[in-house]
Amino acid sequence: MKKIRNFCIIAHIDHGKSTLADRLLEFTGTVSKRDAQEQFLDNMDLERERGITIKSHAIQMKYKFENEEYTLNLIDTPGHVDFSYEVSRSIAACEGALLIVDAAQGIQAQTISNLYLALENDLEIIPVINKVDLPSAEPEIVADQIIDLIGCEEDKIISASAKTGIGIENILKAIIERVPPPNGDINKPLQAMIFDSVYNPFRGIEAYFKILNGEIKKGGKVKFIATGKEYFADEIGVLKLKQEPKKKMSAGEVGYIISGIKEAKEVKVGDTITTVENPATDAIQGFEDVKPMVFAGIYPVDTDDYEELRNSMEKLQLNDASLTYEPESSTALGFGFRCGFLGMLHMEIIQERLEREFDMTVITTVPNVSYFAYTTKGEKLAIHNPSDLPDGSILDYVEEPYIRAQIITKSDFVGTIMTLCIERRGELKNQVYLTTDRVELSFEMPLGEIVFDFYDKLKTVSRGYASFDYQPLDYRRSNLAKLDILLNGDQVDALSALIHRDHAYDFGKKICVKLRELIPRQQFDIAIQSAIGSKIISRETVKALRKDVTAKCYGGDITRKRKLLEKQKKGKKRMRKVGNVEIPQNAFMAVLKLDG
Repeated sequence: MKKIRNFCIIAHIDHGKSTLADRLLEFTGTVSKRDAQEQFLDNMDLERERGITIKSHAIQMKYKFENEEYTLNLIDTPGHVDFSYEVSRSIAACEGALLIVDAAQGIQAQTISNLYLALENDLEIIPVINKVDLPSAEPEIVADQIIDLIGCEEDKIISASAKTGIGIENILKAIIERVPPPNGDINKPLQAMIFDSVYNPFRGIEAYFKILNGEIKKGGKVKFIATGKEYFADEIGVLKLKQEPKKKMSAGEVGYIISGIKEAKEVKVGDTITTVENPATDAIQGFEDVKPMVFAGIYPVDTDDYEELRNSMEKLQLNDASLTYEPESSTALGFGFRCGFLGMLHMEIIQERLEREFDMTVITTVPNVSYFAYTTKGEKLAIHNPSDLPDGSILDYVEEPYIRAQIITKSDFVGTIMTLCIERRGELKNQVYLTTDRVELSFEMPLGEIVFDFYDKLKTVSRGYASFDYQPLDYRRSNLAKLDILLNGDQVDALSALIHRDHAYDFGKKICVKLRELIPRQQFDIAIQSAIGSKIISRETVKALRKDVTAKCYGGDITRKRKLLEKQKKGKKRMRKVGNVEIPQNAFMAVLKLDG
């Protein structure tokens, strides 16, 4: 155990985590020159295309230092806030963290929130200033920021360039010298914490774990404490370039277990594995439940695919524990699921992964939150979908959830952020200067106002700096109205939204204008209307495609042309009665990206 080091790499987006991981793998000889490729650990197509890390990736390296061979378990983590749950799970499996800061950009929001996560778990922090080879690099200024933030000595900060390989040897030396070895006890009963899992179509579910105490043997009988299920450890091993089976693993090691589990529900991230012969009495603590920020319905395009979608969601949840879902139904779209996501990017990624990895074409509804409606008889109803809202004649009032939002930002952006929050019905509760140029703002605001594009807007007005966190408060009475969208007089319930009356007109107008651009023209006029109850508040029309029926008339009397145009008009009227309008999938998504 003295020769094991478990560490992760944490940083803001684009500060060079995955590139640094590449260099460490090359330097330790884990990956040969022939196999090497950029962002080696990002093995999902989506990650490569977008240039972001979505999943945490664990890999084991061997490194010889002062004639002793050390085992280094590295976990590369995502930088985007929508995947911060991945980071918190990775941190739970480590004793140390490399805190990477871009020499040109300095400390940013996710650097701080990930650092706090690491400090809460008592990790040893090794600060690294990356990209020192850039012409715009300011390592001295960034070093001062790091010293202000974590209070370390200047000689503890390592300068590096992941692209050119500067400082890689110093980083490995610091990991061995400064990160403590795991402090488990081999003689205690087995306690291994599951920090991730993946679905293998041939072998069932593979759970990734870190052993805190005791040891695990191949073929031994193990028990998962949270679910109470027992299995045989068919295969255990370590995560190298390819999985490497082992006969026995003991405290401090990180590895995987395959035990033929087919049901996704039987593996929970954060669960504890123990042996059946000598079980541990208590589970390992330290996993907080995930807080979804955005709720939306996901429906299969073909209603027969519902069961297949359920299986796909289960497998996806294994791989991404921050996804929550429950069944729901809609009059327009049939059966589907109401899903909770950590943010809009997370929602987009889940939708893409369903399409790519499981061949599921899905429709996503407008995101919203849950409300409570009170009827005139005094009944309290939970509203998960705008279409569940009772009729205006029996509805007394609606309560919506409020949150306390904490925003950390540079002092330059305080004005624009306040304006944004007040527009979203937020109330400023507190303002604290953490350092001379960093401020923490506390607001109380409705959760419904942040699920749309609040987060993207916040990033825009603060140039990507502001970090955002929230805690649920309570439900408060609010003047809400149900906004319906009608196409040719037919309501599209997937586009309905519960919205504050003061904002309803603007919102309805914007949706109508956006839909007019996106719905393809037909042979007849399409009326797009937004309505509150029976009152139409805005209308746009998608004009019909017109065939030039008078082209073959040359000269002659005008009445001949009139007659042809009248005939065409009647045909269009008849067509409008029987014609139905197909809404393209991008129309559902575009509603989420309304500006303003």
